[in-house]
Amino acid sequence: MLSLSCFVAVNVLFFTAGSATTVHDGDNDFTEEEQAPKLDYNDPHWCHTPGLTNGEVTCRSPRGVAYMSTLGTRCEMRCDRGYRLLGRSSIQCLATRRWSATAFCRKMRCRILPLIPRGRYTCTHGFEVDSRCDFTCDTGYRIEGEHSRTCRHGGRWSGLQPDCADTDPPKIRCPPSRLKVAEPGKLTARVTWERPAATDTADKSLEVILVGQEPDTDFKEGVHIIRYKVYDQARNRAACKFIVRVEVRRCPELHPPLHGYISCSSDGNNYGATCDHHCDGGYELRGVSSRVCQFSRNWGGDPAECVPMEIKSDVKTAPALLDQFYEKRRLLIVSAPNISDPDYQLQNIMIQKSDCGLDLRHVTLIELLGSPPRETGRIKESLLNVEVIEGLRQAFRISRSYFSMVLLDELGMDRERFITPVGSDELFSYIDSFLLGEEERERLELHRDFCD
Repeated sequence: MLSLSCFVAVNVLFFTAGSATTVHDGDNDFTEEEQAPKLDYNDPHWCHTPGLTNGEVTCRSPRGVAYMSTLGTRCEMRCDRGYRLLGRSSIQCLATRRWSATAFCRKMRCRILPLIPRGRYTCTHGFEVDSRCDFTCDTGYRIEGEHSRTCRHGGRWSGLQPDCADTDPPKIRCPPSRLKVAEPGKLTARVTWERPAATDTADKSLEVILVGQEPDTDFKEGVHIIRYKVYDQARNRAACKFIVRVEVRRCPELHPPLHGYISCSSDGNNYGATCDHHCDGGYELRGVSSRVCQFSRNWGGDPAECVPMEIKSDVKTAPALLDQFYEKRRLLIVSAPNISDPDYQLQNIMIQKSDCGLDLRHVTLIELLGSPPRETGRIKESLLNVEVIEGLRQAFRISRSYFSMVLLDELGMDRERFITPVGSDELFSYIDSFLLGEEERERLELHRDFCD
């Protein structure tokens, strides 16, 4: 009687711990959940009767044979031959009225046997356990190895895969290796050759496999190994290879002029590549604007240089002045009634602080102040002729009576007008967004911190 009480006490304590019962160290009192099931070791149907399709269940109960589903019953699971057990091999009836695990039997199969070249196989029961597969070869070939394989109980085939013997490999011969020079302005060369043919003593028709780039296509600079391989029906192999070498003729590295930079086509210094010279803001090009890499590996023409841009302010007409900026520089014309105009003074201060930023964007500042006979115009310290001032005002409709600022692009077109002072950030944002080309924007990013 004492042993049964101990057994019940242990199981009750185990159940309540699994059912979130609060246990205090050193105390025997505990609180059970209101919905906890009442344990009953006498109920023979505490758990449902277990079953195992294509298998056998053997159970042992602490209460005896008549209580095979009562609390504490343990069952051993075993599958029939040709089946594999998935899940637990041993389960127990728990206080929750559920078995501790599940299991089922899955039919065993061996993997699909691969086909053998020049042969075939037939199986008694497909790829199921105990099925036997017999191998045969085509006429003129013979089996090397075992003639049959059997699917064993563990899901593995007996023996090794046989072969159908044809020991004579095919024959193939590749074309000779070749060297090609890349075409002008390119880093590739088009290379072609005749596809090799293969012969074999056993097979009339053979497929020749290319490993590498196709003929009559553009090959990149460097060494390319071209391989051909061929297999007969018995998987005897033959192979050959040759080399295609593509050479790119190159000139020495071309350095940009001082206060300038270069932009090159193709790879920059390969035969046929063209490098255009450009100057930074405030400088203009003297010499050839572009050079070409020759077949002799030398650059055509002489080196160019970037010299400080000279603006002739003593010209007599506005067109003569504007022609100097055409496709070279942009113009920012600032006009005010007089030098004491507060808008002009504010704008002048902001422009002076951003003068370097104007140069990076190839912008030249022209100031027009006052009215005749005291009207003046200047580019920095250089004064403009009266006719030039009048020509600029008429061409771009610039008033003498109020502050204004006109932004012209490289073609002399009126792109934007400002009638109140603008900060450098707003001015530069407009120039960067609407007037700069892609190459100019890239250069600007490289030199953006130059003025700091």
